[in-house]
Amino acid sequence: MELRRVQMKDSYVYILASQKNGTLYIGLTSDLIKRIWEHKNKFVPGFTNKYNVTILVYYEIFNDITLAAGREKRLKEWKRQWKIDLIQKHNPEWKDLYHEIVQ
Repeated sequence: MELRRVQMKDSYVYILASQKNGTLYIGLTSDLIKRIWEHKNKFVPGFTNKYNVTILVYYEIFNDITLAAGREKRLKEWKRQWKIDLIQKHNPEWKDLYHEIVQ
């Protein structure tokens, strides 16, 4: 996965995990740093808060919100194993990428 500087004009599709091979959540945002911070600090009610899904394990950057929304929809339709394979390919250690994007 190519990491590049997070910019405000971009849109992001991201995958959070509760732990390695744990519960997964796929989301879409225009402010990745803020949104992940909100998940980590329990400002997002619902699924991620209930299941403690706070580790940023994968994200993609788009310069078109329509393309990002389409990608989010497709990823949500994927089988669980395909999502795990995608994460493993780009982040085999399931590191929390949040620390890399806030630097």
